[in-house]
Amino acid sequence: MKRSAINRCIAEASAFFAENRFLLPPYADWTPEEWQQHGSEADEIRTNRLGWDVTDFNSGRFESIGLTLFTLRNGSLADGKASKIYAEKIMFVRQDQVTPFHYHVRKTEDIINRGGRGTGRLVVQLYNSAGDGEFAQSPISVTCDGIRRQVEPGGTVVLGPGESITLTPYLYHAFYAIDGHGLIGEVSSVNDDATDNYFKEPLPRYPEIVEDEPPFRVLCNEYRMT
Repeated sequence: MKRSAINRCIAEASAFFAENRFLLPPYADWTPEEWQQHGSEADEIRTNRLGWDVTDFNSGRFESIGLTLFTLRNGSLADGKASKIYAEKIMFVRQDQVTPFHYHVRKTEDIINRGGRGTGRLVVQLYNSAGDGEFAQSPISVTCDGIRRQVEPGGTVVLGPGESITLTPYLYHAFYAIDGHGLIGEVSSVNDDATDNYFKEPLPRYPEIVEDEPPFRVLCNEYRMT
């Protein structure tokens, strides 16, 4: 992705979150120069990759395959025991913009439609994993707001504002917004984007960046430790 596109995505997401009255912590607005003024007191942010995250999964087609999100809190499994055992994200899911099929081995997560522009519904498509990375053709048992549901392989669950779904390990999921952009939350066990994302098609989690202009904000995978 071009840095100019990433800068624009962050500005648009910031406006979208503010429009929907979802307030971000102060460091969301730190410039790269301000980050240089903060030392080891901010290392939890750096170590656990909190903050801005913009990706097109190196597809080159951000409008159709991509995601803009902000990680608000997270632990780390690097030392075998997490300082926090939970994580939280807020996502700006653009209408018809797909986050491609993937599953997690360790993480259990709730994906929550917190509202958005228009009706802002979220479509979540599901498959069980066959164990060899392929889709299983078995029915899926999934919980939505405490209610157990059965979904056929490749079937979808559509979340209206306020609704959520629990995604357990080895459950393939892809999602996109319809009827407007989605303000989508995630509450989960510890999140590890470096080692716990298994995509159906080989995709990098973070994009390669073409530096066509200076960065507006620092991405969560760009921090330098003090």
